[in-house]
Amino acid sequence: MYARYVALGDSQTEGIGDGDDRHGHRGWADRLAERLAPHSPGLEYANLAVRGKRIGQIHAGQLAPALAMEPDLATVVAGLNDLIRPRCDVDTVADHLDRMIGALTATGARVATLTYPDVGAIAPLARRLAPRITAFNARVRDIAARHGATVVETDRHAVCTDRRIWSADRLHLNPLGHARLGHGFAHALGVPDVDDSWTHPLPEHPAPGPVRTVADEARWAAAFLAPWLWRRITGRSSGDGHTAKRPHPEPVS
Repeated sequence: MYARYVALGDSQTEGIGDGDDRHGHRGWADRLAERLAPHSPGLEYANLAVRGKRIGQIHAGQLAPALAMEPDLATVVAGLNDLIRPRCDVDTVADHLDRMIGALTATGARVATLTYPDVGAIAPLARRLAPRITAFNARVRDIAARHGATVVETDRHAVCTDRRIWSADRLHLNPLGHARLGHGFAHALGVPDVDDSWTHPLPEHPAPGPVRTVADEARWAAAFLAPWLWRRITGRSSGDGHTAKRPHPEPVS
């Protein structure tokens, strides 16, 4: 099917939430490459994603190296780090995505991206971001349609806001979530013998009561939201000091 796959993006594509810094991060893009490999003998895979990067940084730092690798498949997942900030111009974020997807498809590469689920359903304190996410998702679909790119539509499946597929920080998928998303990309790309089971809901479980919900929100805000806000105030990023984990195309093992 493919000879070379290159992944561009931020922490989700790097695989944060599926592994750790000591033993390495796997993530949905690695899992996608592993699904592609049996059908693409000799497949090479590079992952340029770096945690914490905003879409302008991804455009500036990852697109040119990706193009130089001459991939016939690329995934571009970027923009959420911009959308969750207090001030964000959705049109500017979408323009960066448009130019990256356009440049890659112009070479003849197959390109896949995604829409984002409702972050407010995962973290109620982020409900105010719902209109912004909806507007961006509409732009993603338009961009993909114009360039002939593939879209994994996570916002159309309830399982994508099930907290059981998200890490405790509610910003990154956990191993189950990364497995589901890798499956989703494989399904959207038409990989043989891959069905739509990634969209199926998890087994039903009792919803937490109001007291537990408030307590959970307080713990999350203290453990994850406050440090995230402090990094914004101090101008630091979770990606400081980090580079791409797989900067050159290598055979998929």
